[in-house]
Amino acid sequence: MTEQNLNNTTPENPEESSFNLYEIIFKYLVYWPWFVASVIICLVLAFVYIRYQAPVYNVTASVLIKEQDARSRAMSANGGALEALQSMGGFSMTNNFDNEVEILKSRTLIKKVVTHLGLYISTGEERFFGYARPLYQTSPIGVYMSPEEADKLEAGMKLHLTYTQENHLKVKAEYELDEEEETLEKTFDKLPAVLPTPVGVLSFTVNDSLLNAWRETNTGSLQLVSYVNSPTAVAKAYGEDLSVDAASKTTTIAQVAFQNTSRQRAIDFINCLVAYYNQDANDEKNEVAMKSAEFIEDRIRIINEELGSTETQLADFKQKSGLTDLTSDAKLALEESSKYEQLRIENQTQIRLVEFLRDYINNPANADEVIPANVGLQDQDLSKVIDQYNTLLIERKRLLRTSSENNPAVINMNTGIEATRHNVQTTVASVLKGLQITKADIERQARKFEGRISSAPQQEKEFLSIARQQEIKAQLYIMLLQKREENAITLAATATNGRIIEEALPDKNPVSPRKKVIALAALLLGLAIPVGVVYLRDLLKYKIENRDDVERITSVGILAELPKCAKPEHGAIVVRENKNDIMEETFRGLRTNLLFMLGKTDKVVLFSSTQPGEGKSFVAGNTAVSLAFLGKKVIVVGMDIRKPGLNKVFNLSRRAEGITNYLSDPDHVNLFDMIQHSDISPNLDILPGGPVPPNPTELVARDVLEKAIDLLKSKYDYVILDTAPIGMVTDTAIIGRVADMCVYVCRADVTPKAGYEYINVLKNERKFPKLATVINGIDMSKRKNSYGYGYGAKYGYGKGYGYGYGYGYGYETEQKKQQKKNK
Repeated sequence: MTEQNLNNTTPENPEESSFNLYEIIFKYLVYWPWFVASVIICLVLAFVYIRYQAPVYNVTASVLIKEQDARSRAMSANGGALEALQSMGGFSMTNNFDNEVEILKSRTLIKKVVTHLGLYISTGEERFFGYARPLYQTSPIGVYMSPEEADKLEAGMKLHLTYTQENHLKVKAEYELDEEEETLEKTFDKLPAVLPTPVGVLSFTVNDSLLNAWRETNTGSLQLVSYVNSPTAVAKAYGEDLSVDAASKTTTIAQVAFQNTSRQRAIDFINCLVAYYNQDANDEKNEVAMKSAEFIEDRIRIINEELGSTETQLADFKQKSGLTDLTSDAKLALEESSKYEQLRIENQTQIRLVEFLRDYINNPANADEVIPANVGLQDQDLSKVIDQYNTLLIERKRLLRTSSENNPAVINMNTGIEATRHNVQTTVASVLKGLQITKADIERQARKFEGRISSAPQQEKEFLSIARQQEIKAQLYIMLLQKREENAITLAATATNGRIIEEALPDKNPVSPRKKVIALAALLLGLAIPVGVVYLRDLLKYKIENRDDVERITSVGILAELPKCAKPEHGAIVVRENKNDIMEETFRGLRTNLLFMLGKTDKVVLFSSTQPGEGKSFVAGNTAVSLAFLGKKVIVVGMDIRKPGLNKVFNLSRRAEGITNYLSDPDHVNLFDMIQHSDISPNLDILPGGPVPPNPTELVARDVLEKAIDLLKSKYDYVILDTAPIGMVTDTAIIGRVADMCVYVCRADVTPKAGYEYINVLKNERKFPKLATVINGIDMSKRKNSYGYGYGAKYGYGKGYGYGYGYGYGYETEQKKQQKKNK
């Protein structure tokens, strides 16, 4: 191994080595029991979740929303103010289908359905393990609370019902009163029964046929659970499960879909929803006709009374006067006069109708009511304006069902209605004035012929006057009767607004819970949880653990990875002569790499670390022992003069003399007199640190240190310096001037990653001629390399990996050689 290789351990192409699939797989494969346990737990939880989720079915139907033909004809025929509003963008009928869809899924309409079908009360059969099976219209025990009382509930009421074989019903009610949970229990000996509670009155009934059918298949008690909720809250929840969408952009067919745990309940809900929608739409469409019917009935009653009085007056006059035939001239005059009298009658009829409408419109009580239409007005312009006003008023009421008074569309609609009402009033006044002018013309023409018959008997005049009044009343009465029949036909012929063209049909399979999706999600979650835990644990680790951590921090060459070992009984030396255990082999590897890095003239090796407790003295001492076993003269110098540690490593006696004595007084102290010979090897000597000086930094900064190192280099092959942690004090950096190489020691599970980055500062500032690092204290029983093998396998320690401890570095023993020769 060359020095270049040791100092350049980073890959040549970082992009190719940044992602190692095998490394990631084997990293997580170590924790396979976690994955198995996590997947099993997640699948069990998914099974329990599915077991407690009632299946939800989707029921669909198609509803044809019919166009408002009458309203459309009125719009096209009337134009006027409505078209003006449309041109200004204040109102548009193009969104009529969207409005009908919103009405169809409005909460008000849904609440009517919920109240009518009693959907605010739901009952299910309790089971020991699993969801309560819904019993829609099939519950042997019926539960009822009036919708008015149910709407006052603060929260839903839960009822636990137990019906025994002795026909006793045990009820346990759980409800909320003044934001506090309350419980009420009672037992009934027979049914029907009534249970008064502080939040409402409950009644219980029994369905004997359903109960007998249940008893045929069961022998124990019947366990039921019922929920009573506010109809408003249920309507809101049902609205969230209801969807109404257009089948296409070119049709007015709405696709209605509803999801519920009961197929039959969903079918009944959709059918009832459409029925109530049609009922409300018909009530709105018949509002004008109903108002017209009321107006016509009132007028018929009044005209009937007046007509009866006129006919009685005419009969009395004839009996009293005894009228005869008029002369031919009088007859001709009467014929001409009769023509204008006919016109006068029609004019008078129209004036009375217009006056009636004027009084009706000006009445404040009718401000928000539709104006009676189709009452016999001959003026088409007035009829068109009245139809426009009624159409706008009806559209405003329908819009208010899905919006508020503050809606811009409603505000614009109010403006249009007010303008149209003013237009109606103006038109009525104008028509009335025109009729009055026509009346004056008719009266003028009539007076001509009346002059021609002035000589007629006075009785005939009176007769004509009475007959004219009777004829006016009769014609008006006949017209009102005709309009009443026409209005009745309109009411009877009203068609429904929505028609179901595809009946409600439930899907065969439930839409939730999706068992396969949930199982797949549980499987993925079971695999993801251990990955997340391992990744998070690795992310939170701040200490060095293995070689990969060191290589990610620095590109400084790694001399060796030292495993954790048991502490010897005496000292800290684990390298023994003629032994091939794991510690001897790892220090041999360290020694070999160290010698490769050192030049021929390099002798001084400095050992340091980031902080105390990382084993630099241990590494330095055992490295010196390994060099000594190689036959080299080695001396270990304790340069950690602040806290000497060589005494513990080599189990030396506490002597006061050491290197500090020489550095303090080199003129009077002999350096070699303080050297101790080690009993481990004759090639190993030790120079302790000596007494702790008061000025350690100034002491190692003197030139006498160079002199001491030169003296030692002249006598020894290698000088090992055990220094203070370089990350803590500056002594080691000062001592580094006499070292040929620095070995930076880090310890697994001890050295912080942030602190170890100081080695890059040493490298970048070139504080040492050569720099290398050693990883100390790796726990081989727990750590794995990138390919999933233990460190023992990586380095060949253990049986079957090439060394065979006790037999040297793969060489055969003399005994084996002799056995081969004999063969």
